[in-house]
Amino acid sequence: MAAGGGVQAASPTETPSWAVRIRGADGEIAGAGILLSPDQVLTCAHVVDRAAARVTAEFVGAAGHSVPAIAAWVDGDAYVPETQDADGDPSGDVALLRLERPRPAEEAVRLHRLATPGRAVRMYGFPYDHNGGIWFRATVVGGCGRDGQVQLSPTSPGELASPGCSGAGVADSATSEVIGLVLTGQKDQHGNRFSFMSPAETIVRHLPQVEPFIEGPTAVDDRLRSTEDDAGELLDEPFAQRLAAWLRDDGRQVKISVVRHGDAARGATLRRAITLADRELRTAASVGRASLDPPGTVPSAGGHDLAVHAGGLTSTEIAERIAERMGLWPEHGDSAPDRIRAAGVTLNLVVVGVDEALDPPALLDLLEVLRAGGSRLLLVFRTAGGCCHRARGELLVRPAREHRERLVARLEEITGPLAGALSERRAAVVPYGVRPLDSDLVAAHAALADLLRAESGDPDPDRGPDLARYERMAERVAARLTRSIARLDRLSERRDELGGRLRSYHVLHQHSTQGEEDPAVDALYLRAHDLLQTRPCDVHAAETAVDAYTHHVDTHHVDTHPSRSRPGPKGGPA
Repeated sequence: MAAGGGVQAASPTETPSWAVRIRGADGEIAGAGILLSPDQVLTCAHVVDRAAARVTAEFVGAAGHSVPAIAAWVDGDAYVPETQDADGDPSGDVALLRLERPRPAEEAVRLHRLATPGRAVRMYGFPYDHNGGIWFRATVVGGCGRDGQVQLSPTSPGELASPGCSGAGVADSATSEVIGLVLTGQKDQHGNRFSFMSPAETIVRHLPQVEPFIEGPTAVDDRLRSTEDDAGELLDEPFAQRLAAWLRDDGRQVKISVVRHGDAARGATLRRAITLADRELRTAASVGRASLDPPGTVPSAGGHDLAVHAGGLTSTEIAERIAERMGLWPEHGDSAPDRIRAAGVTLNLVVVGVDEALDPPALLDLLEVLRAGGSRLLLVFRTAGGCCHRARGELLVRPAREHRERLVARLEEITGPLAGALSERRAAVVPYGVRPLDSDLVAAHAALADLLRAESGDPDPDRGPDLARYERMAERVAARLTRSIARLDRLSERRDELGGRLRSYHVLHQHSTQGEEDPAVDALYLRAHDLLQTRPCDVHAAETAVDAYTHHVDTHHVDTHPSRSRPGPKGGPA
């Protein structure tokens, strides 16, 4: 049994018993499905034609040598076709089928709620070339669109989900839990390949009938969900915009806010953002109401992976909640903080009432472990007291200072050694194919000056330079400099090859003419020699001159010694 109570997904060496191959009325493979109960199969809406009376569900992982085939049809109104919102983002595309005859209960599997950022997953589908079924591997990239769908990056180009994979179960590689459903795969105009899945929380939002077959706690504590009373409160628009920006990943790893108990508008605004950002709680009705609010205040579904109310809880209890959401089950009695520290798993975490936990200092230590591991944190305090002050210092100010110091060192490397190396190489050869980088270096110098000024200014990272933006710029400029230096190095190597070739042919010419002067050929040699010695060297012009000289030497050598072969190949020294 799985940790949450369901049957675990099969290992990669087995055909999973829950994997269903679905054929349409024409007998062709239409897609895949997941056996959730003895007589119910989850699949994509586009796999089944609701107008058709029946499809056929085939159980390729059943025991024995035969593959049971059972008629199936859409189970009542459990059919949500794909739609698109005003921005073209897809939504829905899920359906639940009813089997004509039940399968053994042990063949079924439960879906599991699990935080997904960066996780390795695998899916079992039925593409045309492997219609008996095959595993596909991928890594979760992150949420996409506003429906709570998740983007997957195939482990290899050949593992893109293709026709026959729609509706396949997505199993987490670490826990073997089935956490979602393959929707589609596509290759964009730039050649990038992506697959998409609907996670368990998004599926149950569209199909409440699936809720009995889902394990694991919901992502949002009851005290943090919007209530009917919240609808009557005024929206704190600036606060709502800041929350939505963080939930859309504005580049800030840690955000700290204060929401006092008496501030009803701010409290309702916080609950609204948490509810809208949850894949399971974000309903059509809630989105419809929120759409009437000011722009920039509505986060996308999937903006957080877990929202915990810390009031009255110990740091150990909160750690257990986080570890469970990460899929880190206890082994050998190890503690939840130890599992979190060792796992290298990340999530987007909201903690409300940090200063109301039973042991706030221990909770801050846990949050530092998560921050250092790469998790994103939205932390809400009830007062701006000592606990909040410590959190700002340890989770915001100190990391920002260390980040700034690393970025300063990186920019100093870019504007110093890297820029110097580029200058040296540009002085050596004419930079064919190398774009001017003056504007990039000016931007790097300006960013460096800004960061150096910030070192002696206000330590508040919210009012300092945008480190994430400067870091992206630094990496972009460093990559361009590195590519340009490599290009110029190749030109210098070609210049050296031409120099060696010219010298070898010059020796051959002197030997064949026994030292006699040939003004025409000597002039060609001197021109090629001068071009190779000039700095910066025009390698293209030098190559043309060397070719002209070696051609004349070849011709003279053959005319003078017709029985002798020519010297070594044109592309290198003889």
